[in-house]
Amino acid sequence: MLKEHYKVYEEKMKKSVEAVERDFGAVRAGRANASVLNRIQVDYYGTPTPIQQIAAVASPDPRTLLITPWDASALKGIEKAIQESDLGINPQNDGKSIRLAFPQLTEERRKELVKQIRKYNEGGKVAIRNIRRDALEAFKKMQKASEITEDELKLAEKDLQKMTDDHCKELDKLLDTKEKELMSV
Repeated sequence: MLKEHYKVYEEKMKKSVEAVERDFGAVRAGRANASVLNRIQVDYYGTPTPIQQIAAVASPDPRTLLITPWDASALKGIEKAIQESDLGINPQNDGKSIRLAFPQLTEERRKELVKQIRKYNEGGKVAIRNIRRDALEAFKKMQKASEITEDELKLAEKDLQKMTDDHCKELDKLLDTKEKELMSV
């Protein structure tokens, strides 16, 4: 019976790891990549909308992204959303499209990006620990309701801690890989 409950919490932990992986994917090492825009939402007629849904995104060269909205009225909104994001790149608006020029990575910028991915990593670990806490509370309630024994509760605590440790180690491996990628480009 406990195995079914474990699966639910393990799935949640996996989703946390996948979310951090997506965040890491949005951090690019000096190359223009449209995925850096994935998390940016534009206020489009009062609705938060992803840039890719209201504009064509092209990469004319390795260090530039060209964003051309299908509706010219969205241009200012896209520019504002990029400026307010944590992208750290100033958009250049020519009246028809927006250019994002990705600078050559300096040592300082690499260190900023490493800090950013470490923050994402820590956020993922906090999410995983919160899932563990929720799971423990659920198991304690089950024990109080006499659905599981005290021994089963102790076993569940041990298993949840191992699950938490495994997922946190997975996040650390992802972090190491991404740090090496950022520092070697």
